[in-house]
Amino acid sequence: MTADIGVLIERARAAAGLSQRALADVTGISQSTLSRIISGDRAAKMPEIVLIAQATGHTIAQLTGTRTVAGRAQCAARATNGSSMDGMREALLDFLELNDYLDDQAVPATV
Repeated sequence: MTADIGVLIERARAAAGLSQRALADVTGISQSTLSRIISGDRAAKMPEIVLIAQATGHTIAQLTGTRTVAGRAQCAARATNGSSMDGMREALLDFLELNDYLDDQAVPATV
């Protein structure tokens, strides 16, 4: 599982256009620790995953490969702007995953 998270983090880093050094600087995680996480030699801790997610513009679910909401969510939509159903579903799942994470962390909803 750790190696899988490392691969996903590496893909997110590359997609964000960040070098390992730049990602380390932005997150405050040492480059050697980041390198060990990416290679699978060290498990990423949740606070590190959160920092990496923020720095790369990805969700925690995308970095960990776990989608807790996807199996429970059903959706129906109609696109009028040429959006694909798959793209809309992925965006919806990202928001639902974030909502689920915030609930788990007891972060209150704002109005």
